[in-house]
Amino acid sequence: MSWLLPLCAAGAAWGQAYPIKPIRAIVPFVPGGATDIMARSLAQKLSEAFGQQVIVDNRAGGGGVIAAVMAKDAPADGYTLFCGTISTLATNVAVNSKLPYDPRLDFAPITLTSSNPYFLVTHPSVAANSVKEFVALARARPGQLNYASSGTGGGAHLAGALFVNLAKIDMVHVPYKGAGQSVTDLVGGQIQSTFAQPAVILTHAKAGKLKVLGVTSLKRLASWQDAPPIADTVPGYESSSWQAMVAPARTPKPIIERLHREIVSALNSNELRKRLLAEGSEIGGMPPDQFGAYIKSEIAKWSKVVKDSNIKVE
Repeated sequence: MSWLLPLCAAGAAWGQAYPIKPIRAIVPFVPGGATDIMARSLAQKLSEAFGQQVIVDNRAGGGGVIAAVMAKDAPADGYTLFCGTISTLATNVAVNSKLPYDPRLDFAPITLTSSNPYFLVTHPSVAANSVKEFVALARARPGQLNYASSGTGGGAHLAGALFVNLAKIDMVHVPYKGAGQSVTDLVGGQIQSTFAQPAVILTHAKAGKLKVLGVTSLKRLASWQDAPPIADTVPGYESSSWQAMVAPARTPKPIIERLHREIVSALNSNELRKRLLAEGSEIGGMPPDQFGAYIKSEIAKWSKVVKDSNIKVE
């Protein structure tokens, strides 16, 4: 077995020497969104830690598919990272049987960077002031209440579909082309409810223009303690949008471990931690193996929701 020693030593040396040139972090969306902001925050911290520039490369289009394929086809040397999300690494698999990549096979997991639960919010005219009352109202008026989302098959849609399934109620889904327009129409009373991330609706809620009934995470958020977990009323319910960092499959383990350490350190820096908590985000950092298992569990979970709800994406 002595022949293994040179290889082990080479692997260790590779991890210690890395990186020796700039790193590219591919973002599957346009600049300015939550994923891009997270990527740029981490890129700044990693550049400082590595002494090498981490360059954010925005490649929007195809619901994140274009960027994901570009990342999976890149050399597995640690110099290309993919800033993935629940959609690119999990729900795309659930809604698209012809996806040209498989997150379970084509990427080496590094870590979950943050998760962002949704709030169940309603227009003030809806006669319910709690999740329990909302479920009772929906049961009394089957097919008469609606919930908006930022698009068919997206995170907010699936969060709503899971709620409908587990609560055993009948509601109408109203898809929009983005969260902004759906919230505008909710404030205006054109729709009755939605599942939206805290950063999108908190200003309206604080102004009394929307009612926050519950949060989709398993615990209350520091940014809005009045919202109890929906799971308190609907057992087994949990849904969060999340962001993550992965690399092409077969990226050497010492490099993955180094990236994990530095990303966790960046996430726990005072500056980034304070901002994430203020936005209602939950800070990530799980080990690569645990995150790999989480991706698989999310794909299985949302594939079942898509099947049970007969969700079809054109």
